[in-house]
Amino acid sequence: MTRRGLLCAALLVALVGCRGDGDTTPRGVAETFLDWHYVEIDLPKSREYTVGLARSKVDDQIRLTSGHAIDAGTRKPRVYYKLLEQREAKGRTAFLYRLTIRPEGTGEFSRKLLIRVRKEEPGWRVSNYMEY
Repeated sequence: MTRRGLLCAALLVALVGCRGDGDTTPRGVAETFLDWHYVEIDLPKSREYTVGLARSKVDDQIRLTSGHAIDAGTRKPRVYYKLLEQREAKGRTAFLYRLTIRPEGTGEFSRKLLIRVRKEEPGWRVSNYMEY
């Protein structure tokens, strides 16, 4: 393997390692959900991190978008997020994020996203989310 190939392989291993056990903490679950739902636009994958009302919302979105494949050929917007606030109370945590959305060929816009997570039997799960 060339020196460049070794460097690329090491970088890939480091990046994969950074993800770690992020989806076992309240914030890790919130951001894993956010990545799948808003960045990758993979609704079935985001559904795995939900319960209750959040799961109902994702199920509705899956139903409403059935027949519209989102694949490598789909022009997805670039979505960036920043944590603005975190609050904890009684086994539940709420996270407020600012989403910056950049659709291809147009200007960017922002939304706030509130994600609530709670401790469930399999671990932390998103129980509700709301954009405004």
